[in-house]
Amino acid sequence: MKMKLKWLATLQSLILFAAVALSFGAQTASAAAKTINNDVFWKDTSGNPIYSQGGNILKVGSTYYWYGVKYNGAVTYYNNPSSKNSDTSFAAVTCYSSTDLANWTFCGNVITGATDGSTWDADWLGRLGVVYNTNTQKYVLITQYAGPAGSGIAFATSSTPTGTFTFDHVQTSITNVVNNMSGDQSTFVDDDGKAYLIFSNASGRSHLYVSELRASDYLNVEPATNVFNSSAGGREGNAMFKYNGVYYLCSSDLHGWNASHTYCITSTSIKGTYGSEFVMNGTDADFSHVSQTSMFIKVQGTSQTTILFGGDRWSDFAGNGIGYNQWMPISFSGTTPTMNSVSQFNLDAATGTWSVGSGNNYAKNPSYEADRVSQISLAGWSTWFNVAVDPNSNVDGGAHSGRWSGNQYATTAYSASRYQTVTGLPNGTYTLKVWVKSSGGQTTAQIYVKNYGGSELDAAINTSISSWTQITVPNIQVTNGQAQIGLYSVANAGNWVRVDDWSLIKN
Repeated sequence: MKMKLKWLATLQSLILFAAVALSFGAQTASAAAKTINNDVFWKDTSGNPIYSQGGNILKVGSTYYWYGVKYNGAVTYYNNPSSKNSDTSFAAVTCYSSTDLANWTFCGNVITGATDGSTWDADWLGRLGVVYNTNTQKYVLITQYAGPAGSGIAFATSSTPTGTFTFDHVQTSITNVVNNMSGDQSTFVDDDGKAYLIFSNASGRSHLYVSELRASDYLNVEPATNVFNSSAGGREGNAMFKYNGVYYLCSSDLHGWNASHTYCITSTSIKGTYGSEFVMNGTDADFSHVSQTSMFIKVQGTSQTTILFGGDRWSDFAGNGIGYNQWMPISFSGTTPTMNSVSQFNLDAATGTWSVGSGNNYAKNPSYEADRVSQISLAGWSTWFNVAVDPNSNVDGGAHSGRWSGNQYATTAYSASRYQTVTGLPNGTYTLKVWVKSSGGQTTAQIYVKNYGGSELDAAINTSISSWTQITVPNIQVTNGQAQIGLYSVANAGNWVRVDDWSLIKN
């Protein structure tokens, strides 16, 4: 009898252990999941920088092929990311392959900038996509083009996804389009295999269009359907995805390859009618994770389908933080999409599932790179002050990383704070870190965290700190799913504090 009771107790323990393991299973990455890190320069499987911007991803069988442009200034920016440069001259169209969307192998340059005056001696290439035509059994590359063959949309073909792609021709006008040509574009392949060009018009870009590619060979953009006209400025970075039967056409602001909200219109028919424009949830607090819309990646797995937001950080190179490519998973509440602005996540390409990475930074716009220009109101952050002019601002140059940092300074005595309330935090223990400089001399100057379910925690910085120094606030026991982090000063005239690169990471 004792043996039987002991066996039953053991069985009950095993069942309880299994139940606990299952309850945590949805929170952690599976063995097949791979980690994707944003805010860094990505490297291929050989350890070389990945140069791929303004392109798309085409899945062939179980392999993803990633096409994009390498600009000469991208190399300069990689070597010195604190210095903005304007070299957007074309170097090559690159191709990388992967089966897990995290580890990418360089397959070569499928188009290179010739120097012999040939048609591919392009002044500029960009906003390209590759689609496969079943009639010709050719891979067709479609790109904006300016060079010896004219200006417009260039077409090139290859018998294999890894090229080399052979120049075919340049189309110089599209029927039914204002100013006759696209101003920004991407390719989209529907569930039925039909391929489309998604774009805004040249010179203004306030009109959005959908055009079929000629079905027989994909070597011509057919007459366009005007699906939306913006009354609030131009739209660029136009890209489309489809989820549960709904088409989402998304774009960014027209302001020089900089970070932007993501604007969307939706329809149950690819050529419309589309509804009113809205800003995608999750793209406001840090302007789409300090990026611009470029492409969407459909990860159709055995368990679910996940749409990834593919954002570009251009090297206009606009200096929008470290790294060119920022990928984030999109979640849905009905037909409403939310971009999850994470710095790290785990993706299982086979099952289509994802989870937030253990090293994710929950602070938004932590390096102050989203705002692009000198100003007081910064994305994701709020201010409080007791003087006539807000002492809070951002500063261009001399940052800990990138170009921008936060600043508190006034020519009169002041009290001020710059803060953000981080919501959606899984309860647990967190560590807050931030890089600081300080003039010293303040009555109070401190990094703080509060409203997390416990007493306020502070780290004093009211002494002279002449070089960037990392301040740490450990053991933050979050019990209510949120926390407010910030900088607070009670200062004399001329006192200043600079802050950069906040991180709030769960232990």
